[in-house]
Amino acid sequence: QVQVVESGGGLVQAGGSLRLSCAASGGTFSRYTMGWFRQAPGKDRDFVAHISRSGGRPYYADSVKGRFTISRDNAKNTVYLQMNSLKPEDTAVYYCAAAGSGSDYYTYSGYDYWGQGTQVTVSP
Repeated sequence: QVQVVESGGGLVQAGGSLRLSCAASGGTFSRYTMGWFRQAPGKDRDFVAHISRSGGRPYYADSVKGRFTISRDNAKNTVYLQMNSLKPEDTAVYYCAAAGSGSDYYTYSGYDYWGQGTQVTVSP
């Protein structure tokens, strides 16, 4: 059983930056593909980014490509999401997730373990 805990959310003005962290425990971190999703009020939980076990292959939603960067440090059992040039439409609860052997890392169902989420609010 893997536990993941997100941190780093907060309130920021449009154009600003935040870095989210997700610390994992209870499993072999390097065996999991890690993903970030977000959910705005009244909307579905949407894919943001995912990164392969070794960290060599990141993938992004079109809406964040060029602004967000996902990375991981397997020695620290942590995955990060660096968010730059934030926009009000990025406001959401951001979730970290771990996938042991999923076939679709772009969807909710592809992940086995989820954190509780961290709120990101971007003011105009």
